[in-house]
Amino acid sequence: MGRYVARRLLQMIPVFIGSTLLVFLMMYALPGDPVRALAGEQHVDAAQIASMKAELGLDQPIWQQYLNYLGNLFQGDLGTQIGTQRPVAEVIADAYPITVRLAIFAFVFTIVAGISLGILAGLKAESLRDRGLLGLTLVLISMPSFVLGFLVQYFFAFQLGIAKPNVSIEPTNSELIMPAMVLASLSLAYVARLTRTSVAENMRADYMRTAVAKGLPRRRVIGVHLMRNSLIPVVTFLGTDIGALMGGAIVTEGIFNIKGVGSLVFEALGKREGATVVGVVTLLVIVYLVCSLLVDLLYAVLDPRIRYA
Repeated sequence: MGRYVARRLLQMIPVFIGSTLLVFLMMYALPGDPVRALAGEQHVDAAQIASMKAELGLDQPIWQQYLNYLGNLFQGDLGTQIGTQRPVAEVIADAYPITVRLAIFAFVFTIVAGISLGILAGLKAESLRDRGLLGLTLVLISMPSFVLGFLVQYFFAFQLGIAKPNVSIEPTNSELIMPAMVLASLSLAYVARLTRTSVAENMRADYMRTAVAKGLPRRRVIGVHLMRNSLIPVVTFLGTDIGALMGGAIVTEGIFNIKGVGSLVFEALGKREGATVVGVVTLLVIVYLVCSLLVDLLYAVLDPRIRYA
């Protein structure tokens, strides 16, 4: 197990470098001058622009800028915003906790509702409730998140009046429940379908018939034998979904006026604040890589036949 973990950690290095390099090039190698764009239509002396670019290291070749970024990254420095002159790490630290809370609520809702619905449908495949689940998940998959967000906002906030249409600057946990449900809707649909398909397939497996023939209690047959094998593809999806929930919150945060990472990235893109975008993406890449490793290790817990050398 130890050698497997060490090998996976080494494999993460080129993936991390490749991902951050791609985003870095997209932000800094594209045409346009972020320093000049900061001034807008106002006239700024060329010497001032050159001085600011030299101070920020933007006058160096792109490869040198990336190497400097990696060197500073290992020291905990994600760069500096051009407009506010604030450290990017400080800006992200203000916005990240809200997005993390939103993603956790959405993730928990996805697990509880998605797996529960999938089990109920999979145990009675081709039944009325199974077809109802497939129809519901198809609607969720087909509906864009901004449409669902506005519908939920209109129904629960403006019609029923049981929730606020927008969250406060420092949102409470109750205020994040409705946005979390919208954010989790697509993931919930996929988890429910994956669970339903896996449960329905394993219900016909030989080991299930053997467990029933041995007279084991139905709770043990389903809770232990069926679920440990059926959840492997679901866990695979959930492992990568954590990063997707955190990175895909731009639309949801915009609808409910949540000042999290999503709104931060949206504003940074409009202002050509490359350091902010690259810093956020770097953290998301780390989340993806760590979750991927944890999912692979969790396979051995779900299926005792899996062993890592």
